[in-house]
Amino acid sequence: MSASSGRYRVRIARSAQAEMDRLSQQVHRRVAARILELEAQPRPPGCRKLRGSDGWRLRVGDWRVLYVVDDAARLVTVMGVRHRSVAYRG
Repeated sequence: MSASSGRYRVRIARSAQAEMDRLSQQVHRRVAARILELEAQPRPPGCRKLRGSDGWRLRVGDWRVLYVVDDAARLVTVMGVRHRSVAYRG
């Protein structure tokens, strides 16, 4: 695929990977699939910009994928994968 294809690289922070490792196998598969989709579309329908930060939020059932997009570097960095009950706590 050429560099002009519009694809982004996806990087998962260590802390986010540790959070993913604690998910059930079924939830892990769903979350991982949605994260991989960010390569082609870093701001998919339904994602939300987080107030007070450069971050974005993607809903996957009751789970939230929190990430940052660097358009200049064409990089999506997943910062966290958290249950909705704790995803937005400071």
